Amino acid sequence: MYTRNQSIIVSGGSRGLGLYLIERFLENGNRVATFARSHTPAVDHLAETYKDAYHFKSVDAVDANAVNAFVNDVHKRFGGIDSVVNNAAIGQDQLLIHANMDTIRQIVDINIVGPTILTRAAIKKMLPQGHGNICSISSICGSRGYAGLSVYAGSKGYLDAMTRSLAREVGEAGIMVNCVAPGFFESEMSSVLLPEQMATIQRRTPSGKLSSDENIWHVVDLVVGRKTNIQGQVLFVDGGITI
Repeated sequence: MYTRNQSIIVSGGSRGLGLYLIERFLENGNRVATFARSHTPAVDHLAETYKDAYHFKSVDAVDANAVNAFVNDVHKRFGGIDSVVNNAAIGQDQLLIHANMDTIRQIVDINIVGPTILTRAAIKKMLPQGHGNICSISSICGSRGYAGLSVYAGSKGYLDAMTRSLAREVGEAGIMVNCVAPGFFESEMSSVLLPEQMATIQRRTPSGKLSSDENIWHVVDLVVGRKTNIQGQVLFVDGGITI
């Protein structure tokens, strides 16, 4: 049974996968709040189309005070917070030996510190409710090795590990915590790969095709919008390339 009329926070929702997830959540009768570093025309369109069911604010994901204020505002505006999707992330395509410290710190901040701040703020609201969902968008890179992605992969491995431990911390309080780990798919982050590299990945994928935003949405919807007993898991959406 689908759980409609949820109050959902999606980080990094002004473009890409985050925007797609938000559009689908809204289409299915939920209220969605999101923040991102940039304001895009899509944000204005959703604000006009869904009015009271949609909320956007430009927030620095690693500013704990700003994120806490955002969560408090959403909680008051929507009357609660049922689910959080940690989606905001930045990529990497550089050997570690060539990566500068500014790039490394940025990846760690956005991909590790940001989700931790948002998750912590949201759980404080979920515990008194006795229910909630935390879904982090991880990556197959978190459990498989890819040259040039060491820092990015480490950040996604952190999400996987945090998910397993956090599920044990808050599971008895009715909060479900899971990761959805896409394989390579058409996105800003995979745009750094050459067409021949993407073709090779597709050829090696057992399903014969790369994942799409829609494929990923269905699994996010499973752990956020359905009554399941899935807890502390990393769910791969990769066409079988990791088997």
